[in-house]
Amino acid sequence: MDDFKDSPTALVADVDCTAGGESLCSKHEVGGYPTIKYGDPAELKDYNGGRSYDDLKKFASENLGPTCGPGENLGLCDAKTKAKIEGFVAMSLDKLEGKIRKATKDFEVELPIMKKALAYVNKN
Repeated sequence: MDDFKDSPTALVADVDCTAGGESLCSKHEVGGYPTIKYGDPAELKDYNGGRSYDDLKKFASENLGPTCGPGENLGLCDAKTKAKIEGFVAMSLDKLEGKIRKATKDFEVELPIMKKALAYVNKN
């Protein structure tokens, strides 16, 4: 971890899920130990690769780094994504939260119904 202690873009940390880190581990669905997660802190992904230092270093150098997003990383986005982000950032908080609620409902409620309808249509 010392290799990354002064990095402006990377955080390598360990969390004790049995002590002060319980809420963080619960939030990110850590169920077994050791667990390695990577990515955007708001949307961590499970790492399933090798566990040696060389394996982890190789994975990090090939897969991790700044990604497209609002703020200082907007320049990493393609034109279409950049325009979408700029539109979202320009919205009021209430409007953006409403769009998120609608997208969540569409995904969680409407999509399963559409898949069932598609399966039914394909059968007949």
